[in-house]
Amino acid sequence: MSSIDWIILIATLAGIIAYGVYKSRTTRNLEGYFLSNRSLPWYLVLFSIMGTQASAITFLTGPGQAYSDGMRFVQYYFGLPLAMIVISIFFVPVFSKLKVFTAYEFLEKRFDLKTRTLTSFLFLVSRGLSTGISIYAPSLVLSSLMGWNIYYTNLVMGGLLIIYTMSGGAKAVAHTQKLQMIIVFISLSW
Repeated sequence: MSSIDWIILIATLAGIIAYGVYKSRTTRNLEGYFLSNRSLPWYLVLFSIMGTQASAITFLTGPGQAYSDGMRFVQYYFGLPLAMIVISIFFVPVFSKLKVFTAYEFLEKRFDLKTRTLTSFLFLVSRGLSTGISIYAPSLVLSSLMGWNIYYTNLVMGGLLIIYTMSGGAKAVAHTQKLQMIIVFISLSW
């Protein structure tokens, strides 16, 4: 890689982290950390959801999957906005009215602690595996291109993710993913 490539890579990573931490500097309590004090505009939440669903895995595996299986997997990405509309109309108002932080808190109020524990455990296991793959795939590409050790690349990628997530909560993640989606849209348009 040339020096300009390194500058762009480092500036982008540092900028994304700094931007997320800066935008979340007012997060001081649990409601601010988990719910951004219920102050995020709808379009920011939309970009955040899109950023979550369209990870690096999507861009790395999409062309190969389309080549081997056809384009039928794209229906998931067309159905996702419809699912978000249904969730926004039927579930978000209920959670907002009950003043709960998570769906698992709602499940505990509706059923019991065992239900909350089981569903949150299953979610954490599935998200942990998904996030691990989402970090591993771009790390694999970076380590192959740069000749880096895959273990250190995973640690750096995961560490950067942890820094901005832990330092700013939901607000940092939403603003960071908005920035990432803007970069993706600009890159796709070129």
